[in-house]
Amino acid sequence: MDFDFGFAANIIPRILEGIWNTLLVAILSFAGAATLGFIWELLRRSHWIVRPIAQFVIDAIRSTPVLVQIYFLFFVLPYYGIVLPAMFVGVFGLSFYFSGYLSEVFKAGIDAVPVGQAEAAESLGIGWGDTVRFVIAPQMLRNIAAPMGAYSIAILKSTPLLAVIAVPEMLGSALDVASETYRYAEPMMVVGILFIILSLMAVALVSRLERRLGLGHASKLKSA
Repeated sequence: MDFDFGFAANIIPRILEGIWNTLLVAILSFAGAATLGFIWELLRRSHWIVRPIAQFVIDAIRSTPVLVQIYFLFFVLPYYGIVLPAMFVGVFGLSFYFSGYLSEVFKAGIDAVPVGQAEAAESLGIGWGDTVRFVIAPQMLRNIAAPMGAYSIAILKSTPLLAVIAVPEMLGSALDVASETYRYAEPMMVVGILFIILSLMAVALVSRLERRLGLGHASKLKSA
């Protein structure tokens, strides 16, 4: 079957109907993954009884395929009376999975902050919460900007996985077109190009954020 450019152009508006859900899922999942990942890392640095439990949870999340976790939430939980909307399962599933990886990013970012600064804050009578908020977090965010940007793009590219639970994102729209017309080449080509455009836009945003944080300038100074 020959590739029909006219047909590909005609189905673009139909596939674009799912782009807002794709972007919404990616943004919410990134926010959820960052929040959960930071909580995991704080728990890993808390009481000695909590540390191994938090480490086990992080390892379990990272050792399980994201598709298995999504299938469990959407198809297994209903057997126990827990029925969740597909959109919620998609956002929570991606947030939960990537939180395991982002916890390692936060770990590296916090470790890069000199220990003496937290000790100095403690000697000044600053509480643990304020130390994290005003001393550690600002410096940590500068250290983790680049890997966080990379994971935000990884989350965006993982949104097509939610087509398996009928979340109406771009790949789901493309599959609907393919099942109705029995033509797969054009819908897959269109959705692939749209993801390339979105990824390039995300890369540009991340690069701009790095420049605002002075990371690009720092890199130039190091290479000079």
